[in-house]
Amino acid sequence: MAEAHQAVGFQFTVTPDGIDLHLSREVLKHIYLSGVTSWRKRAIRFKNGILTGVYPASPSSLLIVVIATMSTIYARIDPSLGMIDTIKRTMPVSGYMTVQTQTVFSAILFSTGLWLSLILMLRYTLKALLSYHAWIFESHGKISFCTKLWLTLVKMFSGRRPLLYSFQTSLPRLPVPRVDDTITRYLESVRPLLDDEQYNQMEVVANNFKKDQAPKLQKYLILKSWCATNYVSDWWEEYIYLRGRSPIMVNSNFYAMDLLYVTPTHRQAARAGNVVHAMLQYRRKLERGEHAPLRALGVVPMCSYQMERMFNTTRIPGIETDFVQHLSDRKHLVVYHKGRFFKVWLYYGGRHLWPSELETQFQRILDDTTEPQPGELKLAALTAGNRVPWARARLKYFSQGVNKASLEAIETSAFFLTLDDEVHGYDPEKLRSLDLYAKSLLHGKCYDRWFDKSFTLIAYKNGKLGVNAEHSWADAPIIGHMWEYVLATDCFHLGYTEEGHCKGDISNGLPPPIKLQWDIPLECQEVIEDSYMVAKVIADDVDFHGCLFDEFGKGLIKKSRTSPDAFIQLALQLAQFRDKGEFCLTYEASMTRMFREGRTETVRSCTSESTAFVRAMEDKITLTFHLHAADKHQNMYRLAMTGSGIDRHLFCLYIMSKYLSIDSPFLKQVLSEPWRLSTSQTPQQQLNMVDIKRFPRYVGAGGGFGPVADDGYGVSYIIIGENLITFHISSKFSSPETDSYRFGQNIRQAMLDIRALFDQKDKKEKEM
Repeated sequence: MAEAHQAVGFQFTVTPDGIDLHLSREVLKHIYLSGVTSWRKRAIRFKNGILTGVYPASPSSLLIVVIATMSTIYARIDPSLGMIDTIKRTMPVSGYMTVQTQTVFSAILFSTGLWLSLILMLRYTLKALLSYHAWIFESHGKISFCTKLWLTLVKMFSGRRPLLYSFQTSLPRLPVPRVDDTITRYLESVRPLLDDEQYNQMEVVANNFKKDQAPKLQKYLILKSWCATNYVSDWWEEYIYLRGRSPIMVNSNFYAMDLLYVTPTHRQAARAGNVVHAMLQYRRKLERGEHAPLRALGVVPMCSYQMERMFNTTRIPGIETDFVQHLSDRKHLVVYHKGRFFKVWLYYGGRHLWPSELETQFQRILDDTTEPQPGELKLAALTAGNRVPWARARLKYFSQGVNKASLEAIETSAFFLTLDDEVHGYDPEKLRSLDLYAKSLLHGKCYDRWFDKSFTLIAYKNGKLGVNAEHSWADAPIIGHMWEYVLATDCFHLGYTEEGHCKGDISNGLPPPIKLQWDIPLECQEVIEDSYMVAKVIADDVDFHGCLFDEFGKGLIKKSRTSPDAFIQLALQLAQFRDKGEFCLTYEASMTRMFREGRTETVRSCTSESTAFVRAMEDKITLTFHLHAADKHQNMYRLAMTGSGIDRHLFCLYIMSKYLSIDSPFLKQVLSEPWRLSTSQTPQQQLNMVDIKRFPRYVGAGGGFGPVADDGYGVSYIIIGENLITFHISSKFSSPETDSYRFGQNIRQAMLDIRALFDQKDKKEKEM
């Protein structure tokens, strides 16, 4: 209907007198505005591309260099040491110019070359400075003179007002660790998990690998590091994510929650309208590269590479491997509601739809009473099941006709929106409200999220929101950056009317949403049902528990001169020991974004020091063990951040061994070890858009992920303000060894017990 409505704007009839054209002024106006917007966008991108390309210099600095060169020439000084005269003699058009023109032209060419050389020198100087990582190993609050000097130089060479991608070419490459260092750290990490006999066997296997296969593999890996921008990231994306043939729902995708205590409006369409508009604002700044780059200490830049594929991106299934499809300038999104798919245009008259217009479009979808077409209700279950059946179904049933057109509309959309017909969110008066909210965001009904999209925005009936994100294209902090921006913009910049509607007017003639058409045969419907049943088994097995720990937070922890992350990791080790009576291999995600195209590294949190601390806690011995364990954890985290981790290096050596057909028992064993406790901290307040002290209720609830091992736990936590830590705990009902609620209680008690230890220490110090 929308296409027919707009086609009325251009008609013609054939008459005996010729062709009679009927042109609509309104349509021509929109065509003109769309063209103006498109060219303006290109001009801004071109300008920002130049600014990024010459950073840390600026285009105006070229004029300064040219003027300085010309001034020295007129002062009878040759700053080029004869190069300008050489350019004059070798110019092919010198015979057509006066001597003065030749001199000016040669000086401009020399100045441009000098300017470009200075830019390269500045970049390599900055890259050398950013390769210095001693600052991260210094004690909190104690900065050496060397680090102070380094900070001053980094600020000096970083330029003014950098754009999002300004530092990309100045970031150092991820270094390849020495094999000896990696093997030593690996053996140290497994020592508390093995008895003497097992450890001696592992030591023999590791040393044999170090002596026999490792030298050859390491040489090829170093060669790859010279050729690739990052020696890990491409293999990590391909082999960890895209080549996996099992369902990505629960096993790979993750989620992010809405504000914990506040719901700005309970109108579903209005909340979706504001948030979608905020996302479009974020996308516009992202495409122009206008977001400020994230910087540690406000100085050290983080890699922004992952942000490029946030929007207009879909994971496309394949028989042997998937691939990530990223497009540009997508002007629509696809909305799912009660089994129907709708295409909604995001632009009108060359501009983004206003929040009030988006609310109108979404309300039209909510008011639509048509029934789903055969096979349409559970169609998205194809993205929740095994990858091979989905890839085959896509080739067989969605490669032509209306099915192809409708699937392309989904896969080429800016992102995917689900207008959910359920009510979710944190409610302290309702038992397990946070648990059910998390499960809904992670898997929903298994057919009401398009799990292949870079992210699915979920809007519930009561105005609560959430995001389900596909993992191959980026890691959680990237989504977190966007999500914090969107929630802050929604609440503090866009706002709502007193009735809870979006602010602003609505343009007349706004074309309604387009209902996607499907012709799904019975054979395909059977494939959809099979995928749904596979996904439902996975979803029903997920045991979730959300734990709000508000007895104390990072404020009290820091007073004890301990890293909050180290404190929590020790509490997790204590909780794990109390839960199962033994220690296990523990995964904590750390970022390597101080390097170009860096993603993550593993911190092996179960150490000899942490196990000694846990046993000391159980035996009620002194605090000395805690200090050693916390320091050890911090040091391991810093090593991981600076490229000296264990697992990514061993992973790449394993992939290289497969390419070279080298059999390595050591690498096989390392890569097959299960992570029975997988943990991750969600970053908070990356944008500093909300002052928690002024608005204490405007805090996010963080996010989480599914369990990694069948008999283990997945724990995501977010440190919010000074007095709140939220834990998202997942496990499987099918495992008799795990219980997410029980583990949450163990974490709470472990946190309190460690605090009691500090209280005892403080009391003794006061008595002394």
